[in-house]
Amino acid sequence: MPLSKDQLAFCSWSVQPNCPKCLINACHEIGLKRLQLHLDPIHLDPERWGGTKQLLADEGIEIVSGMFTPLGEDYTTPQTIKQTGGLLPDATWEANLANFRKCCEIAGDMELEQVTFHVGFIDPEAEGKMVERLGTFADVLWDAARADLLLETGQETADSLNAFLDHVERESVGVNFDPANMLLYGMGDPIESLDKLLPHVRQVHLKDATPQPEPGVWGTEMAGGEGAVDWPAFFGLLSGAGFEGDLVIEREAGDDRIGDIRKAAANLPSHF
Repeated sequence: MPLSKDQLAFCSWSVQPNCPKCLINACHEIGLKRLQLHLDPIHLDPERWGGTKQLLADEGIEIVSGMFTPLGEDYTTPQTIKQTGGLLPDATWEANLANFRKCCEIAGDMELEQVTFHVGFIDPEAEGKMVERLGTFADVLWDAARADLLLETGQETADSLNAFLDHVERESVGVNFDPANMLLYGMGDPIESLDKLLPHVRQVHLKDATPQPEPGVWGTEMAGGEGAVDWPAFFGLLSGAGFEGDLVIEREAGDDRIGDIRKAAANLPSHF
């Protein structure tokens, strides 16, 4: 089944909006009325973001999924995020669970079908704890919103993530595949990794990057189509598998994010 431009969306946090109307303006500038919405600001700053659902609906903007951000994450280096990311740190676990419950209530109110997040580094010595904590998150989201919980790729190889998902044993847990993160973290070839994870992939991020120059050093995020991701092969795999999920453009660097997202929306579909 061929992919369609109707599957395109973009990440709300990419355009760094200060209010719902700022996000709406970005949708108009980009020319896309489908987005993945960062849920944390809605419960952390309800005075500013509380009317988001209705404001977006009034503009005909569709929310295709949500995103949750764990507390205390430090992306200074691959090593700092390995230590501080996701559900692994005990110091932030209870607060993360409390914040996630609030995001799940929002997801339920917005009738979202998917929420994504970074689960964190899957330490082999703490895998049992990670399986238990992820299971708790998945159950909380399912109970509140009947929604799937998708893990962002990057910190693990495809083989490691597949093994971890086998241990989680939750049908509501899947993968949000980000090809750029595989390069940024140095966790394998994006196309080979996508092929291995395809049975679990329910949404993808369209983000580009150049590989790590050496182990332990970040690769460089690039505008879509300007990095090392083999987009014809990437979209070819998805199309061949009959992928019907959302293709969500993400840009987390650069001085013209709106322009970069607009270009990606115009140029990447040429590879479908």
